[in-house]
Amino acid sequence: MALRIQNREGESPMSLLYRFTKKVQHSGVLKEARSRRTRKRVMNKNKRRLSALHRETKAAEVELSKKMGTYVERKPARRF
Repeated sequence: MALRIQNREGESPMSLLYRFTKKVQHSGVLKEARSRRTRKRVMNKNKRRLSALHRETKAAEVELSKKMGTYVERKPARRF
């Protein structure tokens, strides 16, 4: 998407830059660029299915260990 800003008569470069940045923000160009930069790759169907099965079996294991009284809750690792 191309944005065109023309210098008005007697307009300072700072006000032109201000108008340009406001127009860019309003148009959503930066938002789109940021979303494309951090876009994650789509997982294939088989990998999603295997991941769901893994989560399901882990949840069942946790539930069973809670019933047995052997479940030890772990603290999440600290990130720096």
